Amino acid sequence: MSKITVLPHQQLCPEGAVLEAEEGASLCEVLVDNNIAIEHACEMSCACTTCHVIVREGFNSLNDSTENEEDLLDAAWGLEATSRLSCQVRISSQPIVIEIPKYTINHARENH
Repeated sequence: MSKITVLPHQQLCPEGAVLEAEEGASLCEVLVDNNIAIEHACEMSCACTTCHVIVREGFNSLNDSTENEEDLLDAAWGLEATSRLSCQVRISSQPIVIEIPKYTINHARENH
């Protein structure tokens, strides 16, 4: 089990949270399963940016992002060097600290 620390977010997690997750689990699914209602407008299919998070600690322990994820992140509000789409992050054995941005851009694109 790995530790995920979620920094306080005014609406989604006012007190912050410390979660446990199995290695290989989807970060977005872990958040939702623990009652942190992060948006995921595309149903976790890597087609929007609503599940954008900023990894404050442990970024280098995570799986690499794909080109598609990188392209989508370019449109995310508040993009930082350690931004990821939580639906694409797989939990590693190392602890991480994440911040959920205050705003999201809520739209999904259809893949044809």
